[in-house]
Amino acid sequence: MKSNVQARGIPRAVSGRIFPLFLIAFAMMIAMSARAVAAEYAALVMDARNGKVLHATNADTRLHPASLTKMMTLYIAFEAIEHGEISLDDEVTISRNAAAEPPSKLGLKPGQKIKLRYLIRAAAVKSANDAATAIGEAIEGSEAAFARRMNRTAKALGMSRTTFKNANGLTEEGHLSTARDMSVLGRHLFYDYPDYYNLFSRTTADAGVRMVSHTNTRFLTSYEGADGIKTGYTSASGYNLTASAHRGSERIITTVFGGRSGAARNAKVAELMDLGFKRAPSRVAVVKPGKPPYLGKVGGDTVMVAGNQDAPATASKIIRVSTRMSTSPWPKMRPTQALAPETEELLLAASDDVMSALAKAEQDAALLAAANDAAAEAATLLAETARAQASEMPEVTPTLAPATAPVVAQAVVPTVAPLPRPATLQLASIEPASAIAAEPAVSTPEVVTRLSTSGNRYWGINIGTYGSEYEARKNLLRTALTEVEMLDGALRKVVRTKRGFDANFLGMTEDMAALTCRRLEARGTDCNTIGPS
Repeated sequence: MKSNVQARGIPRAVSGRIFPLFLIAFAMMIAMSARAVAAEYAALVMDARNGKVLHATNADTRLHPASLTKMMTLYIAFEAIEHGEISLDDEVTISRNAAAEPPSKLGLKPGQKIKLRYLIRAAAVKSANDAATAIGEAIEGSEAAFARRMNRTAKALGMSRTTFKNANGLTEEGHLSTARDMSVLGRHLFYDYPDYYNLFSRTTADAGVRMVSHTNTRFLTSYEGADGIKTGYTSASGYNLTASAHRGSERIITTVFGGRSGAARNAKVAELMDLGFKRAPSRVAVVKPGKPPYLGKVGGDTVMVAGNQDAPATASKIIRVSTRMSTSPWPKMRPTQALAPETEELLLAASDDVMSALAKAEQDAALLAAANDAAAEAATLLAETARAQASEMPEVTPTLAPATAPVVAQAVVPTVAPLPRPATLQLASIEPASAIAAEPAVSTPEVVTRLSTSGNRYWGINIGTYGSEYEARKNLLRTALTEVEMLDGALRKVVRTKRGFDANFLGMTEDMAALTCRRLEARGTDCNTIGPS
């Protein structure tokens, strides 16, 4: 039985040659189709220190940013944390919308609770889509509201050709950005939130439910000085990367859109990084980008002063004052709430106590004033009486005696005759005792002595020598407080010597000095007795 090919008059050999040609043509059509839909390439190289562009290719072409979008999601998360909208330890409940996001994802379940810090790590390191969506919903209540805040923030940062539709970067119509805008965003992340920037250089991180690895560990570990920032990939965007690296004082930010593979993208970024370090001057003044004003939540009532043209009109209520106001109405009184009966009774009781205390204080003040008035009247009366008595006394004219014999008023003092001087006194002598003994004794001498009031307190103690007078006085005081019983009457004295400043206690008896030293040494304090000199 002949085959259908032979029946139609087509030789078998010819048909065998046509089929391979058909396959080749089909493959070429597929390749051409793929090339037609391949993502467009764009790149920008920037000196992060001053924002100067060192290289650009299609830098302002609007393309799909993919997961580079998460840089904006994290920027807003850092802003919200800084201004108290949310904290790192707040528990976020995962919605069905967030849990349903496609990979890359953390694998969160609807209703699951997880701390915000773990969502941030998952979004920054693993580029988890479910974590990014959960962050946006936690801050603004819905992903749509969060996207509006993303667009508002983008305009404030100067990202004029960027439009966001979601928090994770999955392909969506109108969700577009540029290599220039993403480089600007990466620079703001570095300068505006330096405390969080280290997240982007972590090769692994604890995301709460499990450990996660960085999506571009190969580039971070292979390129010298690389410390971030974010990768991105979808079929529509190709392989994207915004990277940052530093060498000494130089820092370069490079963004590439539309890489054909992860390896090709990394190689291109490394090439552009090298170009940037070659073109960037080693010394340049650092000009940090201006941090945009905080505008709060999208649905908030933040009021801006006219003149900030960078803020969009939909971002907040804007009051523009172009002329002088003709009237200034008084604000309405704050509404009051009725108090509970128990609270009102407590307030009335407290009010009665206050009023009674005020009345008592006024009464005391009145009594004190009356007493002062009486004392003043008594003083005045005494003064007038003294003046009247002085006026009634006869006038006395003093009589002067001759100049040679002045009259001096003398008080009557009882006369006491001094004791007679002893006939013989024993005086101090420098002669040897033998010479004194050789002299004949005429009579028994009388020795005159003086009683001492020192109580034999010629001794003291030394507790150390210190490098400064302050240290010596400080240790004297500390020791005096430690041994109050023994050192209560002693004199604290600092003596400067060649070795330093001696800390001494003086005015002690020998027994007191010895006992005090024994007590101090038992406490571990050095102590030496000082004898009379």
